[in-house]
Amino acid sequence: MIVLSCNNISKSYVVDKVLDNVTFSVNHGEKIGLVGLNGTGKSTLFNIISNELSKDSGELYVTKDCKIGHLKQDTQIESDNTVFEETLKVFEDIIIIEENIRELENKISFEAQNKSSIKLQELMDEYAALCEEFENKNGYGYKSEIKGVLKGLGFNDNQFSQPIYQLSGGQKSRVALAKMLLQKPNILLLDEPTNHLDIESINWLEKYIREYEGAVLIISHDRFFLNAVVNKIFHLQNTHVNVYNGNYSVFMKKRKKERELQTKKYEEQQKDINKQEEIVRRFMSYGGKRYIRQAKSRQKMLDRMKIIDKPASMREKAKIRFTPKIKSGNDILHVENLTKSFNDFNLFSDLNFNIYRQERVGLIGPNGVGKTTLFKILMKKIKDYNGNFKVGTHVNTAYFDQEQSSLNHENTILDEIWDDNPRLDHYQIRTYLAQFLFTGDDIYKEIGDLSGGEKSRVALLKLMLSDANFLLMDEPTNHLDIDSKEILEDALINYEGTLLIISHDRYFLNKVTTKILELSKEGLAEYLGNYNYYLEKKNEYLYDDIDDEYSITKTEIKARRKKEKEKKQQEKKKKLEIEQLEVEISGIEKKINELEELMCNPDVFSNPQKSKEIHQETNNLKQKLEKMFDEWVKLT
Repeated sequence: MIVLSCNNISKSYVVDKVLDNVTFSVNHGEKIGLVGLNGTGKSTLFNIISNELSKDSGELYVTKDCKIGHLKQDTQIESDNTVFEETLKVFEDIIIIEENIRELENKISFEAQNKSSIKLQELMDEYAALCEEFENKNGYGYKSEIKGVLKGLGFNDNQFSQPIYQLSGGQKSRVALAKMLLQKPNILLLDEPTNHLDIESINWLEKYIREYEGAVLIISHDRFFLNAVVNKIFHLQNTHVNVYNGNYSVFMKKRKKERELQTKKYEEQQKDINKQEEIVRRFMSYGGKRYIRQAKSRQKMLDRMKIIDKPASMREKAKIRFTPKIKSGNDILHVENLTKSFNDFNLFSDLNFNIYRQERVGLIGPNGVGKTTLFKILMKKIKDYNGNFKVGTHVNTAYFDQEQSSLNHENTILDEIWDDNPRLDHYQIRTYLAQFLFTGDDIYKEIGDLSGGEKSRVALLKLMLSDANFLLMDEPTNHLDIDSKEILEDALINYEGTLLIISHDRYFLNKVTTKILELSKEGLAEYLGNYNYYLEKKNEYLYDDIDDEYSITKTEIKARRKKEKEKKQQEKKKKLEIEQLEVEISGIEKKINELEELMCNPDVFSNPQKSKEIHQETNNLKQKLEKMFDEWVKLT
């Protein structure tokens, strides 16, 4: 059943047309992804559907009694309520019914004492009707529902009683999302709902939306999320919407075929144009009225021809490799027993890991476990910690933060890059900028006038052209549209330095990273592969636990994982001890050989005192060697 229909919707801002004759329909229960470049009008379309913005022309049809919920990007709540009190406001009608039920109970009790059967029966009938309505509206379960949604979005029990004004911007956005989900509108419009969510919360949201009874339209640049949730894609491009059945991967395959077909049509038309232009030139060169008339006729035909635009896939796209100016040693970073606490609160403890040259490492984990704090320690912005870390030889570290604080807002894009890279010429600078989607007059825009995504692209390019060969990147794909993400992914894959990246973008992690570090309350776990490999290993551990005992609890799972982690650490320690022992054994054997050769020296064996001393030293070393061999046998 169709719940929403748009027919020839158009919208312009002054002279810029954003939407032109946009037509589509939405059925009950459909899950739809709205994709397109930043600035193409996706949020404008949502505002028109939710009646927050007027359309210039066209028709918008919504079924009777259909409720539309619209969550804007970075929606925040300002309130003195606690988190739980704020979400309770969604159920004000149920709370009023509950109060009326309590009031009726008092009246019934009073009338029962007065033995007024007529009045009592009327109250009982009203009470029964209210109780039925209360139950139908989930009156007995709405508080549990609130807690389930809040926990799913990353809030813990202690934060339920925290005032809204104490929350961060991201947490306020999550409260707004929770309220929207709890309202259960017939049509749900979500603009970048995964912003400010960690991977665990995104997984929960995916399951929630898949099971949601109403229709859901989602603007998102999270390709992994779109693949998991939607069954249809609306692609907004050049003011029009094209509809594709299937998830994001299916859409991309269909788009690829369309581009191939468009390329073929373009090439065929170009051949025909060249052929006709050649005929026109020949006829004009022949002279004579007849040939000139035919030449003009063919030229008119060319002028009336609808020219197919050159496909984006055919445009020049140089393969640029970003090579650090200084090559580092093989060992980039060694972290040992790193611990950070705030007063009595222990954020993380005993972190141990290594990063080697040209590794691309993804750092993942729930919000609040200390990922950004770890970065600040490594960048020496936080100096109060326990444990230690060591940066390798010739390692130059640089940090990408989400605020782009390194940018000069008064510079143009061109000057911002050129100021830091004066050795590059104008052509080289423009080539690099084009790779990051800055072309034509865009390069003369001032930094202060750029969008968040554009600023991110400038900051990322500066970072990759710097002297750094070890990049720490905190959520580099935030604010980037899908095309910009693909540019960044290609650049990072071709980068010849080393990367450590905090990200909740699973598609990005899967494509770019070669190692995953998972930071949790239990500690740090290492997976030598991309995000898919990490998921496979996590599932293996889960299935192993289930096979061992069907009724296993979460506490037991955590205990087993902790035990497994301790076992791995012990094995690692044992391996290091064996390696160290083998080095010492080798050194003693070498020393014994040197002493035995020395005993053959005439100057030594002819000197009884010196010969005795060397003989004693050799015997002592052999006894020590024997003990070390016994220890080595026990360890191996």
